[in-house]
Amino acid sequence: MTSINLKDSVVLVTGANGGLGIEFVHQALSLGAVKVYATARTPRDWGDERIVSLQLDVNDPASVAAAATTASDVTVVINNAGISTGASLSDTDLTATRAIFETNFFGPLDVANAFAPVLAANGGGALLNVLSVLSWIGIGDAYSATKAALWSATNTQRLALAANGTLVTSLHLGYTDTPMTVGVDAEKNDPADVVAAAYAGLAAGEFEVLADELSRQVKAGLAAPVTALYPQLLEVSLGATA
Repeated sequence: MTSINLKDSVVLVTGANGGLGIEFVHQALSLGAVKVYATARTPRDWGDERIVSLQLDVNDPASVAAAATTASDVTVVINNAGISTGASLSDTDLTATRAIFETNFFGPLDVANAFAPVLAANGGGALLNVLSVLSWIGIGDAYSATKAALWSATNTQRLALAANGTLVTSLHLGYTDTPMTVGVDAEKNDPADVVAAAYAGLAAGEFEVLADELSRQVKAGLAAPVTALYPQLLEVSLGATA
């Protein structure tokens, strides 16, 4: 099992300006990374010479390719960029659903494919895909579907990139206190705890990091009957036979 020591590593973070992204940047440095490429559609000034601001829009393949050329020394890629919208698989017009898939699924695929040869050339390294507990439970509508698709792709990437010596890890988490969940009235994780768990997982060579108890419970529930995860289906069945 490949373990990833962040000391002396070069890390690239997509969506670096977001709540988790900021933690990924700062904690990488705390763990000994010598350089962090903090990427975003609109890069910011971080005030630290170890942090390189780099333009990268996951919806623009040319932008992704250019970033991979510039950041040719990367050893760890954090595929963090993503969006959450009100898109629904039931919409008659699926324009919004297609858009969320572009950002949450096809964008991370472009990043992984562009940086796979970079990681291989630099000894293998690691690719961390930031997923969600909603990868495994479809209560988030189109958002859940994008994360489920990326989870499946992550499993494929593990096999495809193993020959390069690249560790491919998925990070699963429930609601976390970031700008994306401002309107959510629920208990939330601390982003610092989630990112710490992610980096600890890389250090341990883990293929999958379950950052909270909710993710652990839902993952365990996949082996149960579908009604265990979706008890509302029982209610529908009972109502139909009443």
